[in-house]
Amino acid sequence: MKEALLHYLWKFRKLGNAATSQSLLTTSNEIIEIINPGTHNQLSGPDFFNAQIRINNQLWAGNIEIHVRSSDWFLHNHEQDSAFNNVILHVVWEADCEVYDVSNQPIPTLELNKIIGKQILLNYQKLLETKNYKFINCEADFAEVSDLLVQNWLERIYFERLERKVLEVERLLMLQKGDWEAVLFAMLARNFGTVVNADAFEEIALVIPFKTIRKLAVANNQLEAVFLGICGLLKTSGELDAQTESWFNDFQFNKSKFDLKDSLHHTIQFFKLRPPNFPTIRLSQLAQLYEKHTTIFAQINAAKTRKELQSLFAIETSTYWQTHYNFNKTHKKRIKKLTPAFIDLLIINSIIPVKFAFAKAQGIIIEENLLELITSIPSEKNSIVSGFHNLKPLKHHALNTQAFIELKKNYCNLNRCLSCQIGNSILNRG
Repeated sequence: MKEALLHYLWKFRKLGNAATSQSLLTTSNEIIEIINPGTHNQLSGPDFFNAQIRINNQLWAGNIEIHVRSSDWFLHNHEQDSAFNNVILHVVWEADCEVYDVSNQPIPTLELNKIIGKQILLNYQKLLETKNYKFINCEADFAEVSDLLVQNWLERIYFERLERKVLEVERLLMLQKGDWEAVLFAMLARNFGTVVNADAFEEIALVIPFKTIRKLAVANNQLEAVFLGICGLLKTSGELDAQTESWFNDFQFNKSKFDLKDSLHHTIQFFKLRPPNFPTIRLSQLAQLYEKHTTIFAQINAAKTRKELQSLFAIETSTYWQTHYNFNKTHKKRIKKLTPAFIDLLIINSIIPVKFAFAKAQGIIIEENLLELITSIPSEKNSIVSGFHNLKPLKHHALNTQAFIELKKNYCNLNRCLSCQIGNSILNRG
């Protein structure tokens, strides 16, 4: 028996038929009525705070402590901890000893092993103790869960994921002293860097004051030179072509003018990257974006649809990179634009979190607009998304795929089935 299951049974009053008929009894045969199970405490101290129960018609308000065995009270040294002085009920699977409060009075005890139905125990065992699965614990039953329940749960955990990204926005807002445009630039820079160079690209946003970015963006092709230079990509060794030498000189000038750093703490990486994701290409596209749109924060906030945002980010590299992926190595001319799929990732990981955080800060409710936006973005393709679609056909859009990632990483992989609405549905089958 796991204590987590006992927490679940108490929290949601899954105590057979007894919870609704006033027939719960303490080990001393006193009648228990649950009025309020209390607030679940995930930290130290009693498991549930501020519960309300009646014992033999006497109303009690206080805390609930839950253990597999009564003797765990002493195993955990609760008798020596004043945090447990206000425990009004000890809920256990097996009552193997008496437990007393600070005044040496027995604490009322509810023993569960005789009142919990066998089916919920069998469902729990199948869900969490049987390891006959390849992808997730509930894969054998996932398809049978109602579409409405699954979709509502996916929407909820999508917003869980979004709220966590908002925390990152708020962290940057503190670092940038309340400058929302600087925060947007940092978020976009990080995602332009992709996974490999995310930290390095974010560092660019943190070491170059955004007021300097604004000035460079309107200074005739200076921003790209500074990006390339501060990343250590403008090498002085060997023969430089005319454009690289021009960028190098521009960087030296701007470094002196704006008192910029010589280099970043993080090293720019090319290894294992496909050429379209080379940092040279992404830095150029980022620079071109800010040179083309000097009021991009306002434009993004005004944009409501994927089509508007795709149009806003229809950006290509500067001319030099039409024939290069790296310095001094040419290829046949080709235009290197941000692809629709890459722009969609920027919308998911940068734009929506910033829009949501900004709206919250202004006291504006935009959840419905964000739902329309995220569900208009096509589904991503990865092994997690494929795994869920193989279990149950669901709508192919970015809200679901983002929710699938959240569900798999922060619920399924951690065996948090009791905190999952899908797991709850399976657990409570008759």
